[in-house]
Amino acid sequence: MKDKTLIEIDRIIEMAWEDRTPFEAIFNQFEINEKELISLMRNNLKRNSFKLWRERVSGRKTKHLKLRENNIDRFKCKMQRNISNNKISKR
Repeated sequence: MKDKTLIEIDRIIEMAWEDRTPFEAIFNQFEINEKELISLMRNNLKRNSFKLWRERVSGRKTKHLKLRENNIDRFKCKMQRNISNNKISKR
């Protein structure tokens, strides 16, 4: 895993907590596989937060593209801004 900036680490953690963001999407953007992501989360979260995250994602179908059902629609809030190259546009 390459050295990541704090902004990148924050975005990776945010994506990892999101239910509908699969591990494959994180890999495509940041080239971090699931094992490296778990290590990153362990090193950057408090112990209890890490445990809660692991319980939350363990066995969750939406975190793996292969386990997803084909009819899952992506939710996008009207307030959400376009994200381009992982840079969030200013409001």
